Amino acid sequence: MITSELSAFFEERLTEITDYAELLTDVEKAAQSGPPKIVGASSVISTSQQRILYSSVYLQLYNLVEATVSRCVEAVAEAAADGAWRPDDLNQEMRREWVRSSARTHVDLAPENRLTTAVSMCDDLIRSLPLSTFQIELGSGGNWDDDAIEKISARLGCRLQIKPSTRTAVKRAMRDGVGALKLVKNLRNGLAHGSISFTECADGVTISELRNVIDAIAQYLREAIVCFSTYIDLFNFLLPDRRPAAGSAS
Repeated sequence: MITSELSAFFEERLTEITDYAELLTDVEKAAQSGPPKIVGASSVISTSQQRILYSSVYLQLYNLVEATVSRCVEAVAEAAADGAWRPDDLNQEMRREWVRSSARTHVDLAPENRLTTAVSMCDDLIRSLPLSTFQIELGSGGNWDDDAIEKISARLGCRLQIKPSTRTAVKRAMRDGVGALKLVKNLRNGLAHGSISFTECADGVTISELRNVIDAIAQYLREAIVCFSTYIDLFNFLLPDRRPAAGSAS
């Protein structure tokens, strides 16, 4: 089942973040008794250094979000191109993605190259060849949040069924008046583009706040993974009458 593969990938990556959060918890507890110090070190961990450590959580979380979305979308493309299906088997949304990839409609090409890709795609259609590996263009580079995740899932015809409590948690205004996923996206981009420093990024942040962000994003992604996995396992990337379940039921 695709669910177990995607979930295992996600949980392994998430564990890295939660382990790091445990380290930060120990640092914060130690700081309650004065500036914390590593045994054997000549100097203490300064407030500035502590903030830098905290800021890294936002980078780790954004990487988790982007990697999870990428892996889910790749799994959809791999399922569609496993050698059993042809372009006319795909649902309308996935057929658009196959045309986009095969004809490279999202790329600026010289006229002769545009013609070459179009002819190649026509050959596949005329010969009714099984789908070969193709890539679904993700877009949203550096801008993955809940809106972008829902947009890419809708583009593929995959309905995201997120529990109301989970959606509320991830959209609840946190720092800067935005939800968890938007906060992580904004801070990651601010750090990547140099508009904020690492010390500014975590100014006034506590480990409790970081854990709330981690928990909200983790639960949202877990449920998104289930939706993508169900979409694949039930062959919902195909037209209803081409799905194996539909054929066997008849």
